[in-house]
Amino acid sequence: MPIARRLLAAVLLLSLVPPLTWATSEGRLQRIEAAKTLRVCIWPDYYGISFRNPKNRQLSGIDIDLARDLAADLGVEVQFIDSSFATLIEDVTSDRCDIAMFAIGITPSRQEKLRFTQPHLASDIYAITTRTNQRIQSWADIDQPGTVVAVARGTLHEPVMKEKLQHAELRILDTPHAREQEVQSGRADVFMTDFPYSRRMLNNHDWARLVSPAATYHITPYAWAMQPGDDAFYARVEQFLTAIRQDGRLLDYARRHGLEPIVAR
Repeated sequence: MPIARRLLAAVLLLSLVPPLTWATSEGRLQRIEAAKTLRVCIWPDYYGISFRNPKNRQLSGIDIDLARDLAADLGVEVQFIDSSFATLIEDVTSDRCDIAMFAIGITPSRQEKLRFTQPHLASDIYAITTRTNQRIQSWADIDQPGTVVAVARGTLHEPVMKEKLQHAELRILDTPHAREQEVQSGRADVFMTDFPYSRRMLNNHDWARLVSPAATYHITPYAWAMQPGDDAFYARVEQFLTAIRQDGRLLDYARRHGLEPIVAR
């Protein structure tokens, strides 16, 4: 086949490909508008943040409310996509979602891969033990020889406790549920968590007891995450965040879900 004909055939073939599959230069805002959908990654086990009720499968939480408002502000529908802290970076960078909205702790390792918005929440670290555990009576009892501390892999608690603990044994479990089982069974003394998840434990498990630090231990700001680049999309999300602070929605939603103490001021 002559070169001219082959080139013409190639051009005709490309013309049949939908623009969104190959026009990589198109901005994310334009793609969201064209698809009429904002894809939002969430962790559906995050109480008060992005929680899926196991009884009715309904989603609730501050970041669920705010994701719906952001989509409405953009004039599109919202599509929630299940993610987790362990798969967060891969899910966002592989374009499974446009933005991750589940109170993601800003850590140096995550900042190397993701672009974070301004923080909207900030939480210290707390510990959950059992009501029958005699070893752990106060925060000072945690980092002691013989104590076993559980954390969930991929959460911010993993690197923080690796750095903080000097005497206790750190046990890294694959899921949050696994760390809870370790404590409830007595194989671990405490597991480390944050303010929202501690509320879930106290509200839903009779065996759980909260251990709070005597002073500030390690405050982490929480924000939303997206792929690096695309300044237009980032600026649009930041504009939304500024608006919800000014019009009171951020504080209202925080109060609705019992999170007012951790709103970033």
